[in-house]
Amino acid sequence: MMQIDIKTYLSEHHLTIYEVAKRSGYGYTTLHKSFNKRQTDATPLNIRDLDALAQAQHVQMWEILRELENRYMQ
Repeated sequence: MMQIDIKTYLSEHHLTIYEVAKRSGYGYTTLHKSFNKRQTDATPLNIRDLDALAQAQHVQMWEILRELENRYMQ
């Protein structure tokens, strides 16, 4: 099973879940549960998570997805 190493992504981009929540407007609890859940083949990361990361960094969602796929797949 392929998984996205979201914790390393956050660390390498000097982000915390709290910062992503604050910058994106999504709830901290929602993102914390999502970023820390056990990933499956069907739901490694959802659109809300990509949107939150994109908004927090002022980039497009496709840029986040491309980077996650190229550098953070386990």
